[in-house]
Amino acid sequence: MTGTSQDADAVEHRRLIVAGSGIAGLTAAIYAARSNNEPLVFEGDEPGGQLTLTTEVDNYPGFPEGISGPELVTNMKEQAKRFGAEIRHGILVDVDDSDRPFRVELKNGDVYTADALIAASGASARTLGVPGEDELMGYGLSTCATCDGAFFRDEEMLVVGGGDAAMEEASFLTKFASTVHIVHRREEFRAEDYWIDRTMEKVENGEIEIMRNTEMTELHGTPEQGVDHVTLVRHPEGHPTEKLSDPASADEVEEFDFDVGAVFYAIGHTPNTEYLKGTGVEMDDEGYIRTKGGSGGGQTATDVDGLFGAGDVVDYHYQQAITAGGMGSKAAIDADDYLEEIERVAATAEPAAAESDD
Repeated sequence: MTGTSQDADAVEHRRLIVAGSGIAGLTAAIYAARSNNEPLVFEGDEPGGQLTLTTEVDNYPGFPEGISGPELVTNMKEQAKRFGAEIRHGILVDVDDSDRPFRVELKNGDVYTADALIAASGASARTLGVPGEDELMGYGLSTCATCDGAFFRDEEMLVVGGGDAAMEEASFLTKFASTVHIVHRREEFRAEDYWIDRTMEKVENGEIEIMRNTEMTELHGTPEQGVDHVTLVRHPEGHPTEKLSDPASADEVEEFDFDVGAVFYAIGHTPNTEYLKGTGVEMDDEGYIRTKGGSGGGQTATDVDGLFGAGDVVDYHYQQAITAGGMGSKAAIDADDYLEEIERVAATAEPAAAESDD
C-alpha cells in the first residue's frame, strides 16, 4: 500500500510493524512472516522481554528438560527470521493514527510507515533499585513466582509488596517454601479483603509470616550461589527508608539481616505504552491496552483499525510466556485478516476509479 504525504519523511514503508521482541512479539512475527506479511520487529530497551531475566524456563511446553529464557528467545528470533521477519533495534516514541498508513517514529528520529501495527511491547516489572538487585536478578531474585517458585523448594522465601499480587504470589509460594515472609513497608495492606483473608489463614497455619512496616534495602549473595540473605529496616510507623533520612526519627529505625533463599518482587508492572498516547487506542488507568476480546476473530483488535495488542501490554493478570505467545499468534492472524481486507477494498475501488476517469 502506498501512503499519503504522511510518509514523505519516512525511512521505509512496511506492510506490518511489530513493537516488541518478547514472546508475544516474536510469536506474532513467526505467524506474520509465514503469512507473507514481511513483519519488521523493533526491539526496545529490553530485547527479548522479561523472559531474558529468567535463567530456567520449565513450564514452556516442548522442553521436558527446561530451557533458559535467553535461549528460548534466541531460538524464536531465528525461527522468525527463517520465515522472513526482520528484527531491528528501535524504541517507538510516537504513533500517528490520524491517517493511513500509520506513521511510526523512533527515539533516534527515524520515521517508518506501516499498514498495520502490533503492539507487543510488554510491561516492565517494577524494582527497588537496591544494592545487589542487578547482580542477583534471575539468580534468586525474581519478579514472577509462578515462573520461578519451584526452583527454591524448602527454602525460606521473601515476597516484597502489599497488594493483591503480593498476597497471591505469597500464597502460591507456600506450595514450595518452608516459610514465606511478606515484607510490606506499611501497617495496612492495599490488597482486597479476599486476598488478605486467604493470607491470614496461611499465617495461622504457619505457612506465611508478615513483616509489617519493613523494607528491604540490600540483597546479598552471588550469581553462582544465589541469594544468601537480605538487609531489612523496620520502623513502627512504617516507611522506614524515609525515616532513615530524617534525623529526628533515624535512631528509631531498626536494621537487621535476614536469611532467605529467594526473593520475589510483587510491586507491580508498568506497561510500555507511552508511544500510544495520543492515539485512539483505549487503555485502562494503568496504561494497559484494551482489546476487543470475545470468541470470534479480531480478539486482539483495539479501537484503532489496523492496530492490535498482544502479550503483557494487554494482559496484566496471567503474564506467562505461553499466554503471551498465544496472544501473539492471534494478533498476527487478526492483522493478516485486516491487511487482506484493505487489499480487497483497494482492488475493488481501482476499477471503479478507472471507469469514472473514462
